Amino acid sequence: MNPRRTFAMNPRGHRLARRLASGAGFAVLVWSIGLLWFAFSLPDSVADPDFKTGAIVVLTGGSGRLGEGLALLAAGRAEKLFVSGVYRGVDVKRLLAVFKDRPAGLESRVSIGNAIDTIENAAETAVWVAAGGYKSLRLVTSDYHMARSLLEFRHIMPGITLVPHPVFPQHVKRKGWWRWPGTASLIIGEYNKYLLAWMRIQIMRFTKVR
Repeated sequence: MNPRRTFAMNPRGHRLARRLASGAGFAVLVWSIGLLWFAFSLPDSVADPDFKTGAIVVLTGGSGRLGEGLALLAAGRAEKLFVSGVYRGVDVKRLLAVFKDRPAGLESRVSIGNAIDTIENAAETAVWVAAGGYKSLRLVTSDYHMARSLLEFRHIMPGITLVPHPVFPQHVKRKGWWRWPGTASLIIGEYNKYLLAWMRIQIMRFTKVR
């Protein structure tokens, strides 16, 4: 007898298929609602632009981030700046060389790290913050990257006050983002990374409690 025909005639097989389809449909619905929440909750402004923190951290990887961090440092929003995610072999002098109009004296106030992802960004920044004894930190990264960055930083530095300072890249079309393939792909990808980070942190907390 044909096994496919046997399965098709089996009521249990029909029930299992319906349950799997229902479960998959529910999962897609929950994921879609979460995506809309994530997209529409992205920051659209800097909440505390004048608040002075102990230090500033810039996460490299997006346009405008380092320039914004240096401008904040020059404006006196903090005494020190940590740039996380710099390519190995690049020192502070080479890093700042591209900024011709930077104020004098900034070089000695800038430190760099070589993280390759957001998890390492948080880890190496935590070491630098602990060494400097800072209690508050202004976090500079792109608007779409802010939620996951805050998630990782708050997990590893629960006692540090974090002030989000989003940067708004011109190539990211926030208005009607679903109509722009590049922006839609970016936001969906970041949302999936946020979900994975959240689940990883919850599992770590659960296993630590046990």
